[in-house]
Amino acid sequence: MPRHLAHADVFQAVSDPTRRAILDRLRAGAAPVNDLARGFRVSRPAISKHLRVLRTAHLVRENRVGRERIYELEPDRIREVAEWAEEYRVFWQRSITRLKRHLEKPSEREKK
Repeated sequence: MPRHLAHADVFQAVSDPTRRAILDRLRAGAAPVNDLARGFRVSRPAISKHLRVLRTAHLVRENRVGRERIYELEPDRIREVAEWAEEYRVFWQRSITRLKRHLEKPSEREKK
């Protein structure tokens, strides 16, 4: 799959503030869906739908323990997204540095 298409689902998944909050909670470690649902103003079924979106984007994985579903971050996928974003951070940093040098360079008129 082309790289830009692989990331499209990830960015769609993290565009929602509830899903970002779920990811933030999972940074502390794996948790069952009932624990993840506490504190949100949406229903448990809505949290389950959000988790399904995150699972489809491969940002979290689900493990079944008996009747309980335990969710945890999918570190490889998150690392891929971070690396992709880092490439753009480096690109813009270099571009800004070049622009700064260009603007600070004396013009031809100033040299005369």
